[in-house]
Amino acid sequence: MSAPGKQRIWEIDAIRGFLILCVIASHTLFFSSYMLGLFRIPPVIEYVMQYGGALFVLLSGLSCTLGSNSLRRGVYVFVAGMILTLGSYIGVLLGWLGEDMVIHFGVLHLLGFAMMLAPILKKLPNWTLAVLGLALVVVGYWLEGQPPLVRTPLLFPLGLRYPGFSSGDYFPIAPHLGWFCLGIVLGRILYPTKRSLWPGPWETSLPIRFFCWCGRNSLYIFVLHLPLVGGIMTAISLLL
Repeated sequence: MSAPGKQRIWEIDAIRGFLILCVIASHTLFFSSYMLGLFRIPPVIEYVMQYGGALFVLLSGLSCTLGSNSLRRGVYVFVAGMILTLGSYIGVLLGWLGEDMVIHFGVLHLLGFAMMLAPILKKLPNWTLAVLGLALVVVGYWLEGQPPLVRTPLLFPLGLRYPGFSSGDYFPIAPHLGWFCLGIVLGRILYPTKRSLWPGPWETSLPIRFFCWCGRNSLYIFVLHLPLVGGIMTAISLLL
């Protein structure tokens, strides 16, 4: 999820760190509601949980303009997504999760795919990426509001759901590859020299250093927090 490099841009790491902490908080709320039934998640929080992930994808596209080896990183991220898919199947088999919680094409699958595609995307001019990105976003959100349009189970990564489809985490190519493309355009515009826009002493402050650390390690935090939060909620549910 994060781009390695000798010259890191602190504000990107810090924003990514803040976002991954928001993800942990939202998943904790979700598991508390889903597994423990302690409360119902307010509609505004559900809205943020559903659409806030687009910011993460946008930032990943932006970061892709600052580093190299995106193909190799994409393979790692996609494999991490498959590990989470396997873990969700195991959770179903053990009775910890319902079948609707199996992760079929989650954020790591999407980001891994996008990073593997990035060497091709980065060859495109800004206007082409912007048009492609906006088209994918518009089509993707239109598809969200439609009933299942296909019967084959093979097209769900594209955003074409089949009857009865469910996924515990779902980031289809349309619209989210569109956000990734727009992130590449944004990165080119904001960071043509690949240097921080806000250099200064505040980046050494403890809160910023903590957010940056979370941002640099966001992939590991994301993969590990799901079984950790889910395990804690399972243990609590057994005690109640």
